[in-house]
Amino acid sequence: MTFDDDLIACAQMVERADPDRFRALMATPVAARAKLFPIYAFNIEAARAPWVTQETMIAEMRLQWWRDALEEIRSGATVRRHEVVTPLAGVLDSTSAELLDRGVAARRWDIYRDPFEDVAHFQRYIEETGGHLMLASARALGGQDDAAALDLGYAAGLAAYLRAVPELESRGRVPLVDGRVEAVAELARGGLERL
Repeated sequence: MTFDDDLIACAQMVERADPDRFRALMATPVAARAKLFPIYAFNIEAARAPWVTQETMIAEMRLQWWRDALEEIRSGATVRRHEVVTPLAGVLDSTSAELLDRGVAARRWDIYRDPFEDVAHFQRYIEETGGHLMLASARALGGQDDAAALDLGYAAGLAAYLRAVPELESRGRVPLVDGRVEAVAELARGGLERL
C-alpha cells in the first residue's frame, strides 16, 4: 500500500504534533496507519482550533468548519477537498463522523474561560473528546467492543488532560472542578477503573 500526498500530510502532522502517538502508529500494520493517520490528524486540527486565536468568533468559526466537514461525511454528501478531510471521509462511517462531531462540539469549552459546571460536565468533555476519538479509531479498524474502546479512550483522554492542567492554568483557564489533590486523585482512580 502506498500513501498518497494527503495521507503523507496527515502522517507528518501527527509526527510533528503528537510524536508519541506517531511512534505508536508506526508499530501498526500499514493498512491500519492509513486509517488512523487521518483520524489523528483531524483530532490535532480540531483540538488546536480553539487555541490559535484570542478571538472567540474566529475560534467558533474554525470549529464550525470541522463540524461542517464531518456533517458532509456523515450525510454522504460531496466532501470538501482538504488534506485531512478527504482521507478522513474514506475511513469514517456516519456513526463515527457523528462521534467526532460531538467531540468538536465539546471543544467549544476550550474557547472560553468558564469553568466546568460540575464533575459530570468535566467527565462528558473527556468522554466526548478522548473517548469518542478512540471509539472512532477502533471502529475504523473493525473493532467490535464499543464499550472497551470508549473506556480506553476516556482513560487516555483523562491522562492527557491531567498532563495539560499546568498549561491550561497558565492560559488563565480553570481546568478542574476541584483542584485539590484528593479530588484529582479521585478523577485518576475513575480513569483507571475504566481500563
